[in-house]
Amino acid sequence: MTGDYDLGRFKTEMKKRTKRFAHDCVKVVLGLPSGILENHIKKQLIRCSTSVAANYRASCIAQTIPSVISKMSIAIEEADESEFWIEFALEEKLFTIENIQPLLDEAHEITSILIKSRHTLQQKK
Repeated sequence: MTGDYDLGRFKTEMKKRTKRFAHDCVKVVLGLPSGILENHIKKQLIRCSTSVAANYRASCIAQTIPSVISKMSIAIEEADESEFWIEFALEEKLFTIENIQPLLDEAHEITSILIKSRHTLQQKK
């Protein structure tokens, strides 16, 4: 196995993982009742979780390392924001910890992975 193969495999897996995270966030918020707070959380979590996937995907085809870092930075911010909205909804008792913990963990893990990836890229720059 070469480093390029490993990087290509990593990118493919992260594309799938971030897209699955977006789908899971959409599914969980669609189960919320309608109300002012619930509708706001639905929109925010759908927006930021789908942005994680879209910006990570964009980082994979960026032309320069600074462009990759820029798109990756947006994906990091959006993953962290997703974690915020999941926590907020949990604190508002819109979810139970048992139902939402895997999604909360995934938001945190994606954020951590992307931060480490960005750090590695910054070292190469």
